[in-house]
Amino acid sequence: MPAETAAASAASSENVARVVSILTQRFGERASTAQAVREQHGRGEGYQPTAAPDLVVFAETTEEVAEVVSTCAAHKVPVIPFGTGTSLEGHVAALTGGVSIDVSAMNQVLEVNDEDLDCRVQAGVTRKALNEHLRDTGLFFPIDPGADASLGGMAATRASGTNAVRYGTMRENVMGLTVVLADGRIIKTGGRAKKSAAGYDLTRLFVGSEGTLGVITEVQLKLYGIPEAVSSAVCQYPDLESAVNTVILTIQSGIPVARIELLDDVQMKACVDYSDLDGFETKPTLFFEFHGSQASVEEQAEQVKAISDDFGGSAFAWSTRQEDRSKLWQARHDAYYAAMALGPGKKGMATDVCVPISKLADCILDTKRDVEESGLIAPIVGHVGDGNYHLVLLFDPDDADETKRAKDLVERMNHRAIAYGGTCTGEHGIGVGKMHFLTHEHGEAVAVMRTLKQAMDPDNILNPGKIVSL
Repeated sequence: MPAETAAASAASSENVARVVSILTQRFGERASTAQAVREQHGRGEGYQPTAAPDLVVFAETTEEVAEVVSTCAAHKVPVIPFGTGTSLEGHVAALTGGVSIDVSAMNQVLEVNDEDLDCRVQAGVTRKALNEHLRDTGLFFPIDPGADASLGGMAATRASGTNAVRYGTMRENVMGLTVVLADGRIIKTGGRAKKSAAGYDLTRLFVGSEGTLGVITEVQLKLYGIPEAVSSAVCQYPDLESAVNTVILTIQSGIPVARIELLDDVQMKACVDYSDLDGFETKPTLFFEFHGSQASVEEQAEQVKAISDDFGGSAFAWSTRQEDRSKLWQARHDAYYAAMALGPGKKGMATDVCVPISKLADCILDTKRDVEESGLIAPIVGHVGDGNYHLVLLFDPDDADETKRAKDLVERMNHRAIAYGGTCTGEHGIGVGKMHFLTHEHGEAVAVMRTLKQAMDPDNILNPGKIVSL
């Protein structure tokens, strides 16, 4: 542990003990100091080491969250929000201890406004649970990051996923929030109106703030009508460049595809083996999904197939039945676990970048060459319809050389994306792992972010050590 971190922990130990005593007495069995519970809440799904909180409180209402935050604020003890723990950049790690607020029990859909196409949910509602609740309304919520993440966490990390090319990210689909501030005050931002010019856009300030400016407890969301027709197709290509160029021309042609997912040959082999995708070769592959009326879906598919044919794509393998589509997209969602199966006993270092669509081919092909030269196993997979792609680098944490090669590759990949006019993260967020990339990408703007953090959280109790350093 770095000296300054150790000092911060030691200096607050008496206050931490006092807060643990107060909250344990207040919440009883819903406040846990059990080691297994604390360790579970000190890690996400990334490669960063576990950093356990001193206490985990399972909150059930916004008022309870506010009570916990107020108690911690009075004693200057850190607060770390926790949803489902699926983040990849160390967002939930309690770097200096403190209290983890688990909102998984805040799982109520509070209202659905069918006619206005919106709803309000507690932060612990997961995306799958919301869509299950909506299934008889003819509506759905499209943002799909793969993991069955909590909607509060998705808002906090500005999540996106496979449908972003058509429906946007959480930034475009969050209409308002209920947030607990660092001093325990409860505020509401935004609202149900489709547009507003009333004051600062505080909703966008908190979306993507990763728990560093406030604890999100409720989310107002846009909903969409379930398409009349949905069809999925898989197409395989002779090389990675042909697959990526198919994507670029499809987007530049204005074809409103719902999803375009890229898997390179290594990732495709992993998915074929892990998810039993019979009938597919281990070649660079695109997964497509088309939404709309029957006629529009057919037209979109014909346009994309014509483009694909020009780049040597195989015949479309169609999945029109719901169960076939579900198997196909489940295989895509399981890509991380499939990749991990390529290196039993190794850890996975997942990272993502996003670039303008015109730079996608250059950036991905440079990355592919870099991976091959590194000697590492690192499948490429991505939501390439909006220029976003991922690597999962497999490495042995006990092998210093292999670990260094993996970290160096991540460095080059992120700096390359920024040089191409892109960003160091399209959807994973900054957390702990990408703080230095954020500085490289935004320069002096990071100083403004730091000023906002200090103004809203002067004692630095909200998820300290994430996004910006103080």
